[in-house]
Formats: sequence, structure tokens, C-alpha cells
Amino acid sequence: MSSIVRRFALPLRLLSISLLFSSFALSAAAQEIRVTDTDVVSRGDFIRAVVRAYDIDVDEGEDVSLPFLRVPSALRPYVRAAYTRDALGIFGSDLQLAQGITRGDALHLAVVLGGQTPADTAAVDFKDVRKGSDAEKEVAVAIEQNWLQPLREGIFGVRRVLTGKDANLLIRKLKGEDLPVPARNRQAPQEIETPPTIKVQFERTARPLPKSDILQTLWQLINEEYLYSDKIDQDEAAYSAAEALMKTLGDPYTTFMRPVQSRSFQTQIRGEVSGIGAQVEYVDGFLTIVSPLRGSPAEAAGIKPGDVVLEVDGVSVVDIGFLEAVEHVRGPKGSTAVLKIRRDGIVLNISVKRDVITVPEIDVSWQGKMAVVKLLQFGRVTYNDLRPIVEEINSQNPEGFVLDLRSNPGGLLDAATSVMGNFVKKGSAVAKIVSRNSTRTEKTNDDPSLDPEVRMVVLINGGSASASEIVAGALQDLGRATILGEKSFGKGTVQQVLQFNDQSSMKMTVAEWLTPDGRKINGVGIIPDIEVPEGDRDEQMSRALEIMRR
Repeated sequence: MSSIVRRFALPLRLLSISLLFSSFALSAAAQEIRVTDTDVVSRGDFIRAVVRAYDIDVDEGEDVSLPFLRVPSALRPYVRAAYTRDALGIFGSDLQLAQGITRGDALHLAVVLGGQTPADTAAVDFKDVRKGSDAEKEVAVAIEQNWLQPLREGIFGVRRVLTGKDANLLIRKLKGEDLPVPARNRQAPQEIETPPTIKVQFERTARPLPKSDILQTLWQLINEEYLYSDKIDQDEAAYSAAEALMKTLGDPYTTFMRPVQSRSFQTQIRGEVSGIGAQVEYVDGFLTIVSPLRGSPAEAAGIKPGDVVLEVDGVSVVDIGFLEAVEHVRGPKGSTAVLKIRRDGIVLNISVKRDVITVPEIDVSWQGKMAVVKLLQFGRVTYNDLRPIVEEINSQNPEGFVLDLRSNPGGLLDAATSVMGNFVKKGSAVAKIVSRNSTRTEKTNDDPSLDPEVRMVVLINGGSASASEIVAGALQDLGRATILGEKSFGKGTVQQVLQFNDQSSMKMTVAEWLTPDGRKINGVGIIPDIEVPEGDRDEQMSRALEIMRR
């Protein structure tokens, strides 16, 4: 056997993968941003593109040191050029260059680096643009110069991420290229929150894959000697190996996701999906309707709670796995899903026309003069839409504000920072992020949208985790709100998602977060200021309202 092993032993080969994480490896000669129309443009790519568009000398000030964390060498000249022109203050001490840039931040860079003088520009009237702010002046310049169009009537979209189509048009306009002027009332394209893809070549390191020669040998022996060759499934072998590798870490938040799982994860974060609009669960191998969403195609077609989906478009979805079954139900907007349904022992076919379904994240209600905002997760919907909602609430002079984070599993760190920005002064600490090689403080970037004099209560329970705990812990440390309810879950780690060229992805723990005062949360949770257990009646909400009436 030893001779066979020597015969088939193979060296570890270099791996080439595509990561949905940043776009630092784009060609240096590119004058425009090489992404698809619907790709999200990263901060790093846009900084480089706008510096080139204005033909700014990147060699000027080479002796200037940068105060920012993690600036790749390929981007350093462009960052330095923008920094020396005071254009990067909006990003704080950590530029997070791989993060998608918002339309508002892109306009700030375009105005400052272009030497525009927005002070004399006429004001604009958009609900998401604060009166008298720099953003108002910058948006006014954009309207005058026809750089970007509003997303819809009354909403410019300053907090929406910039996608490839708008970014490349903007860059071409900054360069002075003669482009046709679009109609002002044209509907803005649907924005898809998908980061750009790049290719990264990994070199051999001091820590190669353990037992790589054995693994290579096993795989070659299987392919050349195994009797039942028809049972060899290359994808299944690779995915199973990847899953097993991640499981050895013993971290429930560090996982490998197959393509279907990865798409489902990204959909959840985006907050939108094209499908029929129904909450479902997987019961004994059957996709079962829990409830159709209000106003959804499923509700209009007559789908009812308890319906069991047997087939979709003639394909059985029984015992194929939850995510696979859901993927069959989803599909392009406007297409029709023919569902074979079992209801009370009767089998019937129901046709449902698919549409874009917005996954609810924010629910607003009033208890007299007390505003109640319940967040269901910290995704893109919360990141983009909460501030206008809080501004509207503030305009009605509430006597109190309840932020309900009960059973909110968390989501994006950016969304947590955005939420905090509504309640505390600009530049306030949100959390300390402690990674393997560095520590940084996440801070708010906006002025508060809720009057600081309005009393706040935050509700939490054992299902409040991750971003929910970041917000609750920070508001507690900063003395802005009373935390009420039960001890939170205690998920205090930060994950990074990297997506590969086959659409599978890896979610890996890369840091731990602490509250602004340095309190550890992972495995501990947030202890409420006032402990009120959950019961049949909503005693927690009643107690919160009582506190604010005092």
C-alpha cells in the first residue's frame, strides 16, 4: 500500500477563487469601474475612479502618512490624493474600502474632489436629505449637473448603495463626456445589493492544507480505482469536504454555505426576493405554508396556512431539503409558479404569479403619544429606511419612543451603526471591534433624527442577538435608553462573508465586539436595567409605556 501511496501522491496546487468582498484587483488602467450594472460599487473602487476622472495627480504628497486602517498598496495613492483634499472625513478612521459606497457619499467625493462650490446652490426638497446639511448642497449640485437622478418622487436615495450603472454614468459625466440627458421622471432601476466579484490568486503559505498529500491521493484513488464510478460526485465531495473543514473549528457561526444556502442568506440580508410571498417551514420533508404575507401574490391566489406544497412546475419538492424546495418556489418577477397543493387531504393545482417581495424588517405603531418601532432584523431595509421613519415620528412630537428588539436575531454591523445614529450624537461609539490583529471603534456617522429629550426604552429578550445586542448595549452604556426585558442571547462575534465563483460562500468569525465601555457580550448577553419576564400578556411593553409616562 505504501508504494501505491507514493505513486499517487500529488503536490498541493495553487487555488484561484472569486470573492464577493472587494474590488481592489481591478485593472489599474481602467478609467471606469468594471462591474455589472447591478453590482454594488465599493468605496475603494469609487475613490480610485473619481480621482482618475478628475485627473488628480496621485504622486503629489507621497510623504503624507495616512491615518486609516487597512489601505491596500494598490489603492494607497488614490486614498492619499482624496485625503489631502479633505474628502474622506465622512468615513471616519476606518475607510472600510471593501464596503459598498452610498449615493450620498459618492456625491460628497465628487463635489469635494471636483472643487465644486455648493454653498450658493439652490436648496432641494427630499425626505431623506436633511435641510441645511452638506448633503443637501451636494444633492443640489448633482441635480444641477445631472449627475444622478432621484430614486422616486421625494426620495433622492442618499443612503442607497451606488450600483455599477449609475457609478459609471457618473464617472463619465465627471470626465466631461457628452452623454444624453435622461428623462427626469424615468423610473430608477431596481437596486440589487450584490458586491462586485474579483479574482484572487493565493500563493503557497507557511501553513498549507493539513494532510494535503493524503487528501489528493484519496481523491485520485477514488477516481481511478473505485468500483462504482457512477456514484462519484465531484461537487458533493468538494462541498462535503469544505463543510467538514469548517466544522472542525467548533464555531456555530463559521460555516460553509452551498450555492442554494448562500443565495438564501444573501436574500435575507437584502430584504427582497422574487417569489410568491409566503412564510414557510419544513415539516417531515414537506414544504408547508405557515402564512401568506399580507397583500402578496400567494394571498391573492388563495394560498392558505397549512397548505403542503408537493410540486412546483411539475417538479417534486418532497424530501429534497428546505432550501432546495424554497428555490423551486422562487423565480423571476412576472413568471408563474404552478403549485400542486395538498389541503385537508385534497390535492389541487394553484397558479401564482411571482413578484418582488419585500421581507418586512420595520413595524411602526403608536400607543397614544408613544411611538413603538419594532425591528425584525438588521438588514438592508433597516439600513436604508429607518432614518426617514424616525424623522417622521420625531415631527409628530412623541412623548416616548420604544425600540422593540425582542427576538431580533441581528444582521449587518452597518445597519446597527445606522440605527444608533438616529438616537445619539454624531461620532458616538457604537462598539469596539477586536480582531486578531487590531482593535477599532465603530462610530455613528449621522446626527440624531430623534429629539434627545424624547425618553427611550429598548425591549430585549433571549432571542435578541448580535446587532440587537450591539444597539442595546451601546444605548445602555451611553445612557440614552432604559433597557427592559430579559437577558439577551449573548452573540458577540462578527462574521465576514466571502462568496466563491460557483456562488457557494463561507461565513467566518473574524472579530469580537464589546460595548463602548468595553463590556464583553459573547456568551454573557446584555443584562436589562429593568428585568421583566415574558408572559401571556405583554407585560414588558406595558411596563415600558408606564416608565415613559412618569
